[in-house]
Amino acid sequence: MTFAFKWLDHGRGLPLPVRQSKGASGRDVAAALPAGETLVIAPGAFAIVPCGFALAVPVGYEAQIRPRSGLAARLGVTVLNTPGTIDADYRGEVKAILINHGTEPFEVRRGDRIAQMVIAAVPYMTLVEVDDLEETERGTGGFGSTGNR
Repeated sequence: MTFAFKWLDHGRGLPLPVRQSKGASGRDVAAALPAGETLVIAPGAFAIVPCGFALAVPVGYEAQIRPRSGLAARLGVTVLNTPGTIDADYRGEVKAILINHGTEPFEVRRGDRIAQMVIAAVPYMTLVEVDDLEETERGTGGFGSTGNR
């Protein structure tokens, strides 16, 4: 499958979003900050980081912007609206909303791999109103209702 990818002027020269291994689901995306500029995200703060490109995702699919597990595990930095959705009809710049849950300021520089992009199918579905739903063993049990194990 292919889809159109367009570098924006401030993204030119960055690496194409690529998988870092053959089995990886996501393609790492880089920060498209101006050369020499550092964006500092304080603990507890968030920032919108430009990625310097736009996409034409085919109808029936979405591009999801997700955290990089290493940044989350080591530094507490993640994508705030996980996953961020790039819809098939959006043609603007792809950006990542990063939040720093860590204890130290997080510095972002041009070319830093800040998030990953996963392409996912989005089936078209029609909602049908009903008076009752099919019963299940879980029923209406919500958060934590299935136990800890």
